[in-house]
Parts: sequence; C-alpha cells; structure tokens
Amino acid sequence: MTLTRPFLLAALLLGSLSACTPPGATTETVTRAGQDAPPGAAPDSCWGKQTTPAIIETVTHHVLLQPAEVLTDGTVLHPAVFKTETRQDIVRPRQDTWFEILCDTELTPELVGSLQRALAARDLYRGSNSGEMDRATRAAVRRYQTPQGLNSNLLSLAAARQMGLVAIKD
Repeated sequence: MTLTRPFLLAALLLGSLSACTPPGATTETVTRAGQDAPPGAAPDSCWGKQTTPAIIETVTHHVLLQPAEVLTDGTVLHPAVFKTETRQDIVRPRQDTWFEILCDTELTPELVGSLQRALAARDLYRGSNSGEMDRATRAAVRRYQTPQGLNSNLLSLAAARQMGLVAIKD
C-alpha cells in the first residue's frame, strides 16, 4: 500500500495529538440498556462507559545503510552511513470499560443525601448535605472510585453497594 505525503502528514499529526492526551484521561457516556449498552444488559438498567485513550509512543532508531571504511591503522576513509527511521507503537490500546450505574430515578434526594454523608464520613466530601447530585458530590464520587480503578464521577452500582447505599442482591 502506497501512502501519499499529505496522508502521512495527517496520520502523524493525529498520532501526535492522541499522544498528548494525559495518561488516565477518560471520556464518559451514560446509556440506558437497549440503546448502547454492553451485551446482556438488563432492559431496565443504566450503564456508564469509560473510554481510556490509547497510549502511543514514537520510536526513533538508526539503521546502518553502509558500514564505515577503516584502514588497518585506524584511519577512516568513509564514515558509516545511517538512515533514521521513526515509527509509532501502540503501548496500550484504547479500552472501553462498562460499569452499571444508578438510574436517575434511583438517585432520589434521600439517597444522594446518604451518599453525601457516606463520602463526608470518608473525608472525601466537605459540601452541604443538600441531597443534590452537584459538582462537589460528583467530584467526591470520583475521589472515592479512582483508587478502585474507575476514574468516573458517575456513581457506580458497585460503589453504592460498598458504601451501604444500595442492597446487595442475592
């Protein structure tokens, strides 16, 4: 396959832009089952999807094209000739992580108030106990979930169960 110069420049530019994404940066989407949900999701469940971008590393190395010509006394007649090659390697591929979240109907003011108290008890939330899922509450949810491998401000069902906010089904 032959690539044209403009195409190569565009590919390198896109690759360098994706390489500038900070490690661990993610994007999130919220879905209802039946729309864009993981396979086997229950129809009445809600899901969050965390997309972690690929990590791309640029590797440059020199390839020997012609060795140096050296006399027996050490005099160099012609230095070695090298060619520089650059390529991009995917260190970690893009990953989509699905996690079940509480649906909007389940995030009642009473539950959110309990969530705020649970986060405050863990010294993760310092706001008022308003019962609203505001920016400070979402930031505290992220601080709670990040050490567990979920960098999201959407309250996962697993985190709600860990804090004793939602009953664990048998």
